[in-house]
Amino acid sequence: MAAGKTSLGRRVAKELGIPFVDSDVVFVRKHGAITDFFAAHGEPEFRRIEAEIIASELAEPGTRILALGGGAVLSESTRELLRRHPTILLMTTQEAVLRTANISRRPLLRDDPSAWGRILAERKPLYLEVADVTFRTDRAGKEQLTRRVVEWARAYARRERAAAQVAAVHAAAQPGGRGPAASKDAETVQAETDTNHPGEPGANLPGEPGVNLPAEAETHGVGEDQD
Repeated sequence: MAAGKTSLGRRVAKELGIPFVDSDVVFVRKHGAITDFFAAHGEPEFRRIEAEIIASELAEPGTRILALGGGAVLSESTRELLRRHPTILLMTTQEAVLRTANISRRPLLRDDPSAWGRILAERKPLYLEVADVTFRTDRAGKEQLTRRVVEWARAYARRERAAAQVAAVHAAAQPGGRGPAASKDAETVQAETDTNHPGEPGANLPGEPGVNLPAEAETHGVGEDQD
């Protein structure tokens, strides 16, 4: 929670030329303020609806960054979905959170801000279970973090494309396979993949429908992550 998902997510999405979606913002648009919903309906009902929103967003075609609230990983169905997508974990410290976050808008911290450390300890194994990479938001400036995340995303996409092309080559080389791709080997495919222009918006991102870049953590979203 409160690791800076909003500002970083927006910056990365702008740099990559892709949409940025925050599951918390989608929830608020449909159901009102999260703090009020927690008070009226409780956390289990919030988590149920949150999981439905995340599943719906991940089912949308096209590449985007999907920012998740810190407690989203408590849902097994959400964790299963995240394992199928490149997932970034943002980490920070309790000191940084208490210094910068609006605690009054976070239902799990409002009455006991020091609970952040306990909540992190409980959720961290789940974060690490689904995360492909981790970035510390308390140890670098916004521009430096943005550059690092963008570079990671583009490298991830190049690897995915190369793997897909190699798989296609192998499939074409099997009995019954066809097409000129059968004459290419893995090194040739990798060399061709690495020639993508790094400045072309979205050029180095996964482009298949349903392939997204969920931004996970005790952190991530548009607006504030409140849980």
